[in-house]
Amino acid sequence: MNVLDNTAVSKVLGQVVDYPDQYDPSILVREPRQNNRKTIDLDDNNLPFVGFDTWNCYEVSTLNENGLPIVGTLKIVYPCDSEFIVESKSIKLYLNSFNMYRCPGWGYKFVVEYVTGIIQRDLSELLQTDVQVHFNGNTDTDTSGVFDLKSYTTLETFLDIDRVQFDVYNESPDLLVEAPSELDDEYSVARFYHSALLKSNCRVTSQPDWGDVYIYMNSSRVVDPLSLLKYIISFRDECHFHEEICETIYKRLTDAFTPKALAVTCLYTRRGGIDINPSRASHEMFLPQSLINPEIPHCKTLKQ
Repeated sequence: MNVLDNTAVSKVLGQVVDYPDQYDPSILVREPRQNNRKTIDLDDNNLPFVGFDTWNCYEVSTLNENGLPIVGTLKIVYPCDSEFIVESKSIKLYLNSFNMYRCPGWGYKFVVEYVTGIIQRDLSELLQTDVQVHFNGNTDTDTSGVFDLKSYTTLETFLDIDRVQFDVYNESPDLLVEAPSELDDEYSVARFYHSALLKSNCRVTSQPDWGDVYIYMNSSRVVDPLSLLKYIISFRDECHFHEEICETIYKRLTDAFTPKALAVTCLYTRRGGIDINPSRASHEMFLPQSLINPEIPHCKTLKQ
């Protein structure tokens, strides 16, 4: 994958920046999705997938007009066909700018709706799309799961890999090979793959990002599971944003196997109190509904 221009996203990312102590939307930074998409031949006007980016923010607080802290988590969801993404450190600083901000009113529900409305407005204007924002208080029950691992084959435990050599740590689509299959071209089988070995690095700071990847593929051409695991591991030294990693995996699998249906979701570990979870699918029905619904609290994976 090519080295990208980081001029815009380096405003705060990788810089020593003072935390704002009062509400400050000017610190938000956006990045055009096309910056990376053009390197893998994706056109914003003709995307081969639908999807959303889901952000779970675990360090969110403000004050009511009496100075009483209101604390909870924030779930942010916006579509993958938006022109821009928001840069993660800038949104961390932005959310922290509410920490000492006194909202008008003292009632819990009013304060939550007031702050949520401000955040939704600011992000929608920044990204020029409809951003959905939902606040969950600390007493809200977190019971929703995203994926049932019983349905998925975890590649690193399913395969006999003790004697397999892994030595490619930069994204290499040539690693993906087809498994022998007796299926007719008109007949396809749905397969579910999972790996907890996804690792990439921040595009600007090169700090490590750890994640799980979930892949649903319905195709007559079957990917060799070991080759898929090697491919996932090949991101280990790549420097890209989470959304870019997800879309690259989707695009490479589409190019190599022409599936009838495909879904790729990356659940990344939180950093700076935020985890980012992009999901892309050939059809909306294959998107994880509990993940993209802003009103459903996120049930964290063990790593998150």
